[in-house]
Amino acid sequence: MAGDSEPNENHVTSGDNSESPENESDVSIDALARKVQESLSLAKRHKFWETQPVGQFNELGDTSLPEGPIEQPTPLSEVKQEPYNLPYPYEWITCDIDSEEVCAEVYNLLTNNYVEDDENMFRFNYSKEFLRWALRPPGYFRSWHIGVRVKSSKKLVAFITGIPARIRVRDTVVLMAEVNFLCVHKKLRSKRLAPVMIKEVTRRVHLENIWQAAYTAGVVLPTPVTTCQYWHRSLNPKKLIDVGFSRLGARMTMSRTIKLYKLSDQTATPGFRKMEPHDVPAVTRLLRNYLQQFAVAPDFDVDDVEHWLLPKEDVVESYLVESPETHEITDFCSFYSLPSSILGSQNHSVLKAAYSYYNVSTKTPLLQLMSDALIVAKKKDFDVFNALDVMHNETFLKELKFGPGDGKLHYYLYNYRLKHVLRSSELGLVLL
Repeated sequence: MAGDSEPNENHVTSGDNSESPENESDVSIDALARKVQESLSLAKRHKFWETQPVGQFNELGDTSLPEGPIEQPTPLSEVKQEPYNLPYPYEWITCDIDSEEVCAEVYNLLTNNYVEDDENMFRFNYSKEFLRWALRPPGYFRSWHIGVRVKSSKKLVAFITGIPARIRVRDTVVLMAEVNFLCVHKKLRSKRLAPVMIKEVTRRVHLENIWQAAYTAGVVLPTPVTTCQYWHRSLNPKKLIDVGFSRLGARMTMSRTIKLYKLSDQTATPGFRKMEPHDVPAVTRLLRNYLQQFAVAPDFDVDDVEHWLLPKEDVVESYLVESPETHEITDFCSFYSLPSSILGSQNHSVLKAAYSYYNVSTKTPLLQLMSDALIVAKKKDFDVFNALDVMHNETFLKELKFGPGDGKLHYYLYNYRLKHVLRSSELGLVLL
């Protein structure tokens, strides 16, 4: 349920690609799909995905197809009970992410083999704390944390995960798996392990009577429900330019660039503070209310909010606005911490990146709220603040000096058809 070619969640992007034409992101998915279909020879077409219950390119624009599940659930007794066969030297394992040893193995596999940008300059470096947070939400299934080992050496060489999530699609709340972290060791990329891993995680998800999934990829597969653009806001422009993440603009000096991106030392909003455990019910109400307006969004309850949004050092940061007069919680912003290893630099080894998560503005203008978020991220030594153009993010990106990156992120639903491709602003879902 996640990519095919090298199907990891490819969304490391390098910095401002400011020369790109304004309307590049307006290319419709239909046009994109036609281009992809024309450019792929029959042999190369997504053989694997054509066998799966996902929207196919040739169905685009066919409004006679109903919205909803593509295939009906099978009786549980008919779901394959044994794991799929792996090539001879390999075996399946279930990864106990609570175990220090297993968590370290997963961390090492991902750190050395997971998503890189197109120029191979940066690679995601998920911390162990982040992995535990990402993989153990309320009601998670350990059996969905799947590894592949070499039988003889017991070395972990591949990994894929699912977590359960309630996702509302228009008016229907659907229990889904969010599939992520599909990673195959660089030396095994030609072994076609990815399709069998996707089939195996799908089988285990089906065993829990769950028939839909959501996932993202940096590559175009059949068929995105929406395509989002990454935007980057420099917080430490000198370092970003030093390591090749961004370039010095035309006719710009380093000192002018540093001045351009300078932020205030203090947040501007009265009552802006860090979220605390007693805020969970109020934040849940605020978020549920706000997410109603999007076509696809998570259906969060208090347990989800407690897990995903209560601040965790070096994992997730959440701030809110408490009205000094009424003590009502009126606004909320959050970002998660996902550093990247810098692969070619003499002077720096880690790029500290903050990723915009869920933001809700009711009384404080979103622009001001996000400006305060940038200020606290800068104080915490982040080098760059990244945001997708989902929800209402588009309204603050240019004004707050974000630049478009060269990376696109495609969102997919497995076994669920949408009649129309969504605009990125109709999406209320952020997948890690």
